Amino acid sequence: QVQLVESGGGLVQAGGSLRLSCAASGRTFSNYAMGWFRQAPGKERDLVAAISWRGASTYYADSVKGRFTISRDNAKNTVYLQMNSLKPEDTAVYYCASSSGRIGVRADYDYWGQGTQVTVSS
Repeated sequence: QVQLVESGGGLVQAGGSLRLSCAASGRTFSNYAMGWFRQAPGKERDLVAAISWRGASTYYADSVKGRFTISRDNAKNTVYLQMNSLKPEDTAVYYCASSSGRIGVRADYDYWGQGTQVTVSS
């Protein structure tokens, strides 16, 4: 059974930073791409950042480029999302997900975590 457990969310002021972590278990972590999605109230769940199984390829949504960095440690079965220069519009529930296919294709993500709330105050 695949499990993804996010941590690191919280309340931060605009301009601040947070680091999200996602610990994976249940399948060979290093064989799969990983992604971070977010969903704000009343909006769709959007892909924010993704990383290939070895970390050689990454994807970032335009709204977070230059501010967010995704990374992974295959020895620890963990993927991270470093979020800097946070803005109120970054407020959302952030979800970690595992992909059996392409990093930029939402439909290829087949396992999801429960999510962690990020709130950025102005």
